Amino acid sequence: MGRVQGRVAVVTGAARGLGQAISYRLAQEGARLVLGDIDEVGLEITATKIRDSDGEVITLVGDVTEEEIACQLVECAIKHYGQIDILVNNVGGSRNSKIWEMPVEDWDYTIRLNLRGTFLCTKAAVPHMIERKQGKIICLSSGAREGTPWTAYYEGGAAYSASKAAVHGFMRDLALELAEHNINVNCVAPGPIDTEIAGAKLRKLNNTVEFSPNRMTPFGRLGLPSEVADAVLFLASDEASYVSGHTLAVMGGR
Repeated sequence: MGRVQGRVAVVTGAARGLGQAISYRLAQEGARLVLGDIDEVGLEITATKIRDSDGEVITLVGDVTEEEIACQLVECAIKHYGQIDILVNNVGGSRNSKIWEMPVEDWDYTIRLNLRGTFLCTKAAVPHMIERKQGKIICLSSGAREGTPWTAYYEGGAAYSASKAAVHGFMRDLALELAEHNINVNCVAPGPIDTEIAGAKLRKLNNTVEFSPNRMTPFGRLGLPSEVADAVLFLASDEASYVSGHTLAVMGGR
């Protein structure tokens, strides 16, 4: 316990799923949290559970793909805690369809959601980290950055895959840009994870169709949000002090 004791962590998309699990895990290890999401009710559920366990947390409701909100989220950390040590860019999602059927609006939505918020929050946080000559930035990429068979076959997921590949490339360059300032930048790339939104759909595919997560993932099961959160915690901790520019796969061996 206490692997990030007293450090200030900003987590986006914290109302549910991976963001919620990451927030809980960082709080368990002593982080003081600033959480953002557009879902006010879900965000308060996350914050209440952390407070009930004697954790420190503040929240901001808003869309981090808007520059003003992204800046406000980081400024909340500075105003309330005086610093920002960890940024977890977790916001993401998709509108899937086959490429020949995909509306341009859905392509733009997916790229914006997965990439723009990551850029804006990082841009806002980096000057504070540079000033203190330290910081940890963890972005949520995905195994989908190399294509996901079940999504591609049944729905189509080119926009999501492209956006997550872009997050990976963003992280790789940023790790080089910020190394001289002692700032670590990494990604976690989840595979098929049993979250509230994705889990039901993935479980429906398992063992019922040719291209299913169970059949195509060596471990033969869906991952747990807590397993992704543990990977984020590692990259946010001093144990990863010499790790930067890396994408840590949490994909059941795939």
